[in-house]
Amino acid sequence: QVHLVESGGGLVQAGDSLRLSCAASGRTFILYRVGWFRQAPGKEREFVGYIRWNGGSAHVVDSVKGRFTISRDNAKNTVSLQMNSLKPEDTAVYYCAADPTNEGFYDYWGQGTQVTVSS
Repeated sequence: QVHLVESGGGLVQAGDSLRLSCAASGRTFILYRVGWFRQAPGKEREFVGYIRWNGGSAHVVDSVKGRFTISRDNAKNTVSLQMNSLKPEDTAVYYCAADPTNEGFYDYWGQGTQVTVSS
């Protein structure tokens, strides 16, 4: 079992930066792909990006490319989402999720952290 807890959300102005963290319990976490998702009010959950279990490669969707970066520290069982040049449309609840299959099937989810970007 893996338990995930996100932190780092808050209220910021457009152009500001935030760094979200996803802390995990469970030794097998380091073997899992970790993804970030977000859900804005009234919208469906949206995939933001993921990082492979060994941190060898990370990918984000085009809408955040060049602004968001995913990294992980397996020694600390944490994955981070660095968000720069935030826009009001980035406002959402952000979730991290762990994928034991490393094939895009996310079985473990955190409770989410709110990010609000004011214009």
